[in-house]
Amino acid sequence: MENKNWISTPLRILIKKEIASHIRSWRFIILIALIVLTCCASLYVAFSDLRTTINNAQDPNSTFVYLKLLTNSDNSIPPMHVFLNFLAPLLGIALGFDAINSEQNGDTLTRLVSQPIYRDNLLLAKFIAPLCIVSILFASLIMLMIGIGMITMGITLEWQEVIRMIGFLGISIIYVGFWLSLAILLSIIFRQGATSALTAIGIWLFFTVFFPIVVNFVIRPFIPNPNYISESQYLAYHELILNLRRLSPSQLYTDATTSILMPSVRSLGPVSMEQMIGALPTPLSFKDSVMIIWPQLTGITAAMMLCFALAYFLFMRREIRC
Repeated sequence: MENKNWISTPLRILIKKEIASHIRSWRFIILIALIVLTCCASLYVAFSDLRTTINNAQDPNSTFVYLKLLTNSDNSIPPMHVFLNFLAPLLGIALGFDAINSEQNGDTLTRLVSQPIYRDNLLLAKFIAPLCIVSILFASLIMLMIGIGMITMGITLEWQEVIRMIGFLGISIIYVGFWLSLAILLSIIFRQGATSALTAIGIWLFFTVFFPIVVNFVIRPFIPNPNYISESQYLAYHELILNLRRLSPSQLYTDATTSILMPSVRSLGPVSMEQMIGALPTPLSFKDSVMIIWPQLTGITAAMMLCFALAYFLFMRREIRC
C-alpha cells in the first residue's frame, strides 16, 4: 500500500529518538525548571496586580484580561514575554549546541549515516524534535495561565485573545527556532561542544546586551542638538537608531510580541504630534497588528531559514568516514 504519511518512517523514528534523549537529560530538566519558575513568578505578580490594571479606565488594553497576564507587571519582576525574550535563546542554544559534534565525538555519527536513511533526515530530526518540545512547553504554560485565570477570576476568554495568544506562541517558537538553527550550525562548524556553546552564548550576549550600546555609541555623536533641528529630523534620527537595533533578533522579538499582546499599539517607532492628532485609543484587529509586525516576522523567519540552510549545506558536504 502507498505510504500516505507526511513524515517518512526513518525521519519519524529519528525524531522520536531525539525527543526521548532530550527529555531524559538533566540539562533539559534544569532549563525546564528555570523557565517554569520564572514564568510562574511573572504570572503571580500579574495576578496580584491585575485588579488595579483592569479598573484603569485610561488603559485601552484593560478589557483583554488574559493578555494582561502576559504583559502586566509591578516593576519588581519583568512580565512573561520579557522573560521569554531572555530565556528562549538559552533554551534553543542548549538543545542544539552539541547536536552534531556530540554524535561525531561519540563515534555514533558514522553508525547513523551507515543506516539506510538519508543524511538530511538526521539534520531535520535534530531541528524538528527540539521545536516540538518547545512548542509543547510554551503551549502548556499558556494553557496553565488560562486555566488558573478562569478558576480564580471566572472571566471568559475572548476569541481575539485566543488568536493573539496563538500568534504569540508562533512568534516564540520561530524565535527559539532561530537560536536552535544557529546552535546546530555552530555544532557543525566546531568539533568541540564547549566551543560551539560558548560561541552561541557570546553571539546571544552581543545582540541582547551589547548591540544596543554599540548602536547608541556609534550614532549618538552624529545626532545634532535637538534645539537646532526640526521635530521631523529628530524623529528621523531616532528611527535610524531603532532600525539599526532591529538587526538584533531580540529587538525583532520584542517588537513583534509587543504589538501582538498589546492591541492598542499602532506604531513601533517614534510618532510626531501631527500623527497623534485625531488618533483614537481603540484596540486594533489581529490582522492590523500582524501587518505592523510583518517586517519583524519576516526578519526572524529569514534569519532562522538562513542559519538552517547554511547548516544543511555544510553538513551535506561534510565527509564522514567510518
